[in-house]
Amino acid sequence: MRLLSSAFAHGEEIPRKYTCDGANVSPPLRWSEAPSHTKSFVLLCDDPDAPAGVWRHWAVYDLSRDATGLPEGAGRPGPQRGFLQGINDFEGSGYGGPCPPPRHGAHRYRFRLMALSTSTLPVSRKDPSCLDVERAASEVLFEEALLVGTYKR
Repeated sequence: MRLLSSAFAHGEEIPRKYTCDGANVSPPLRWSEAPSHTKSFVLLCDDPDAPAGVWRHWAVYDLSRDATGLPEGAGRPGPQRGFLQGINDFEGSGYGGPCPPPRHGAHRYRFRLMALSTSTLPVSRKDPSCLDVERAASEVLFEEALLVGTYKR
C-alpha cells in the first residue's frame, strides 16, 4: 500500500500552508495498492518529536474501502461527508497542522494510512480522541502505509 501527497514528498518539508503558521488546512493525500480485502481505512497524523511525547494532530476513521484519497482541506472541524474525525490533542475535531515549539528544530509528522478488516471502527465513545481511534484501529489493522513530512519554526 502506498500513501502520497502532491504537496510534499516523503521526508521533505511540509509547506507552510498546511501548518499553524499558514492556512492550517490538511494537505491533499492519495493512496493506492490497498489490499483487496480492505473494509475501511483510518488515517492518522502525529508528531513523535513533541516535547511531551507523541502529539496527535488528526484522526480520520470509517473511510470507505473505495476511497483513494482526501482532497486538500478535508480535515475541516466537525463532521464531513463520508468519514468521521477524532478529537485531536488541540482538543478539537479535525486537522490541526504542524506547530512545533519555536527553535525546537525540525519535527517529523507521520501520516499513517491503515487498512482495516472492519467497515465501522469499534470506538467506545461518541467523540473519540485520536488516541482512541488509533487503539481501536490497531485491533483490526492488517496493513499500514506511512508518509512523513517535516516542519520547524
